[in-house]
Amino acid sequence: MQRPKKRSRDISEIAAFVVRATTEEIPIEEKPANNKNPHAVAIGKLGGAKGGFARAARLSPERKKEISKIANEKRWDKKPT
Repeated sequence: MQRPKKRSRDISEIAAFVVRATTEEIPIEEKPANNKNPHAVAIGKLGGAKGGFARAARLSPERKKEISKIANEKRWDKKPT
């Protein structure tokens, strides 16, 4: 039994499909496999996880305040005075 190509909005047809899918094991589309290299992913996480903290540690408190003011103005769409 094949899955209908066009999805129906009729409740009885949807119910019939659900019953067929649960009793006759109609294959449901699977997600594509993740083809990423696990070693490259691990290396990327090492650098990405500490990047923002390392940058923040180098900034002076005054510079952090300037950056937060700019971000706040952009967030609330205010013009700087």
